[in-house]
Amino acid sequence: MTIERVPRKHYPKAEIARRGMALGLDFLGVWLVSSLLGSSNIGIQFVEILVFVILWLVLRVLVPYNNQGQSLGRWAFDLKVLEVEDGQVMGRIPDLLSLVKREVIVGLGALFVSIALSNIRANPTAILLIIPLAIDCGTAFSDAQMRQALHDRYCGTFIVSSRRGYSLDIKIKRLVDNMRRNVRR
Repeated sequence: MTIERVPRKHYPKAEIARRGMALGLDFLGVWLVSSLLGSSNIGIQFVEILVFVILWLVLRVLVPYNNQGQSLGRWAFDLKVLEVEDGQVMGRIPDLLSLVKREVIVGLGALFVSIALSNIRANPTAILLIIPLAIDCGTAFSDAQMRQALHDRYCGTFIVSSRRGYSLDIKIKRLVDNMRRNVRR
């Protein structure tokens, strides 16, 4: 009797642009709702921050945990988050604690971006608050093998392409191609 190795299932790496668009869509939804609840005063709004944090954790932790690793943005761009152990992608979504750790790191950077956007007119140097998120997510460019950002490496997660989703990027490309063809006629 011989033991045969069963090859692991291959999970396609997600393109960085699609990951960025999914993060941007999630951020935009949370930021719009939280900014509607804030006041028009200049400075940091604590109610706005509280609403942002709660919505971020619901959209980026609870929804993916109960929806096969997909938040609204990941669903729109056919992505999902999976667990990584010893450099190998496991076929399961991360546990709740890993998702919370992951999204606290990303959410803190997103919160800084939200504060920067709210205060950019009064204080142009607020744009520097984008730097933590840029550093965190920018490390995915340097990781050619796994394309993991710092929060992915720390929490043992990996973003993969999925067949389950809305395919928003593909639909937008088709719409733009159709518009180009119509303009040329």
